Amino acid sequence: MRRRTLIAAGGVLLLEVTACTRPPTPAPPPAAAGTPTASRQDPGQVERTLASLRKVDDLPLYEMTYAGDYDPTVGMSAPSTASPLGCSLFAALGDRGRPLFARNFDWEPNPALVLRTDPPDGYASISLVDISYLGVGSDPAGDRRLLNAPLLPFDGMNERGLAVGLAADDRAIARPVPGRPTVGSVRILRLVLDNAATVDEAIGVFDRYNLDFAGGPPLHYLLADATGASAVVEFVDGAMRAHRGRGAWQALTNVPVVGVSEQVLRQDHRYGVIAAALDRTGGVADGPAALKILDVVRQPHTRWSVTYALRAGEVRLVTATGDGERRYQLPMS
Repeated sequence: MRRRTLIAAGGVLLLEVTACTRPPTPAPPPAAAGTPTASRQDPGQVERTLASLRKVDDLPLYEMTYAGDYDPTVGMSAPSTASPLGCSLFAALGDRGRPLFARNFDWEPNPALVLRTDPPDGYASISLVDISYLGVGSDPAGDRRLLNAPLLPFDGMNERGLAVGLAADDRAIARPVPGRPTVGSVRILRLVLDNAATVDEAIGVFDRYNLDFAGGPPLHYLLADATGASAVVEFVDGAMRAHRGRGAWQALTNVPVVGVSEQVLRQDHRYGVIAAALDRTGGVADGPAALKILDVVRQPHTRWSVTYALRAGEVRLVTATGDGERRYQLPMS
């Protein structure tokens, strides 16, 4: 399929969650509570995965390394909901040697998981998961439903420097194309992270599937890669549209981008603040600078802020607890 560099056993991975507006209501536990659906692990891999879980702050935020394989096409989905709250995302691409992806996740005070995945037939990645959508509570130790965590990455970055994040878009409509398999509107991020190295390849992944906005929130997506390319993927009048970045930055909140003028977009407060900040720097922002921009558009219900350095593989995470910045390193291939 392709040559890959595996994540070192001691590395740490991040997975980010969200509906960049109002995420879906957490799914109820499956009929057989604690029974995973996606795991394709042997007993030893299951034991190592669950044993790697540790609590790192009082959000509560956990970390876990997933050992072995999973099936990204089966199992649970995030149920739909309305009434968006709001998330903020941007790609700072003014320095093509240091492209960066950043995002605020705004939602309820649910437990979160920093997840490392390294599937044998896909790219290693870091992402954040809101484990309430797995039916898992604030004390998840030993809960086998954590083995479904790879199914619901709300954003993340892979070893090739491709990052993706999502935001709610209540006006999005995705009509099925005959002959294509259907996946959830959150699940598509796992397929992108596992299989795409560039923005073009990620758009191709979106184009191979029908998205289920009925079984999950209607969304739009921001993509960026290590070359400095970026794009917003939206669903307009039922069809997928990709709006590629043409300047030094690209941003996304909960305002549709395709066919909307920049003047109108900047009337959205969070988008306008991000745009003004990136205009001042020519679209250049390192991790600390990006976190400062995210802090300006932080809301009372912002749960965490995260940045992904798309060439260096560095991840910086700040949660609502104010316990300080956490850093993770994803070895890049």
